[in-house]
Amino acid sequence: MLMVPYREQDHAKLVAIWERAVRATHTFLEEHHILFYKKMVGEALEFKQVEVWEVLDTEQEPIGFIGLDNSFIEMLFVDEDFQGQGVGRFLVHQTMKMKGTELRVDVNEQNEDAARFYAKMGFVQTGRSELDSSGNPFPLLHLEMKRTGA
Repeated sequence: MLMVPYREQDHAKLVAIWERAVRATHTFLEEHHILFYKKMVGEALEFKQVEVWEVLDTEQEPIGFIGLDNSFIEMLFVDEDFQGQGVGRFLVHQTMKMKGTELRVDVNEQNEDAARFYAKMGFVQTGRSELDSSGNPFPLLHLEMKRTGA
């Protein structure tokens, strides 16, 4: 696997990866929510509101991506055909090499697979919000990377 900075030519592919991943994992969202967030993600990528890194397969095609705001993981999505194959773990490890181990992320409480993934990666819950960042009633778990010894 190879991680590269956001490539504009992959914009539509990344939005499609986001949508497939969300439809597979965020079963609590209704269609209008998916369309709302899809627009937000598309704009965040297009207008470089976050630092985006892509994971490419052997054909140089994107199979996942991470969006960062300094050491905060704003988004991490893996194409549903590649989930469970180490792509997310690779993204987190590469991010730790770039940003250090003091990473933070918010995860939808209803997305239990993501919460388990981050727990396996060493994140611990530090808080909870009833609403997501858009004010919708999708509780968020606030997670931080567990600090390792000095």
